[in-house]
Amino acid sequence: MFADVLLALPLGLFLAFTIGPVFFVLLETAITKGFRAAIAFNSGVVLADAVFILIVYFTTSSLLREIKDDPKLFFAGGLIMVAYGLISFIKLKKDFKKTMDNKENAHLQVAEKVNYVALFIKGFLLNFINIGVLGFWLGIIIVFGPKLDMNASRIFVFFTSIILVYFAIDIFKILIAKKLKNRLTAFHIYKIKRAISIILLVFGVFLIFQAFFPNVLQLTD
Repeated sequence: MFADVLLALPLGLFLAFTIGPVFFVLLETAITKGFRAAIAFNSGVVLADAVFILIVYFTTSSLLREIKDDPKLFFAGGLIMVAYGLISFIKLKKDFKKTMDNKENAHLQVAEKVNYVALFIKGFLLNFINIGVLGFWLGIIIVFGPKLDMNASRIFVFFTSIILVYFAIDIFKILIAKKLKNRLTAFHIYKIKRAISIILLVFGVFLIFQAFFPNVLQLTD
């Protein structure tokens, strides 16, 4: 069992520092809404990972390969991400104008009312619509499953260790990001949120690009 935990550690570290839409939104949530809000968001992300892990474990690998390479799924996920990023970008301007109308709100304040359930769902959906995450977990089970003898208990320990490692590191990232909140003005927060919206747009466009040109990356290798 200890050997399985050690095997999972590098993957947990890799996952914790993988740069993607979830990474940026997690930091933005920690800065603007606080520690508990970021934990709620990250818990939704973890649930999406757990669902993907269950899917890759209980579904045949041949079927999963077809699903993970289906252009329709890349297009749908990318379209949702682009729409979310675009709506957020437009909404930010309106919210910022309202904030600046009141000078007392010119400095960052943690929102009094935070919808933790909504943040949990947001984290789940943002991770779940990224079909690349499914491909990642499929690759993990294909590579490491045989090394674990496809034993259910060993696989459970292995994947649980991966999730616990990256969740623990995420807590440290949240704490570090949270310390920035007192140094940021409303304008700084507006800039950060706008950057996050643009990042989501870029990732969404990239997924759509993969849907129409699935073999481009392979050809350039």
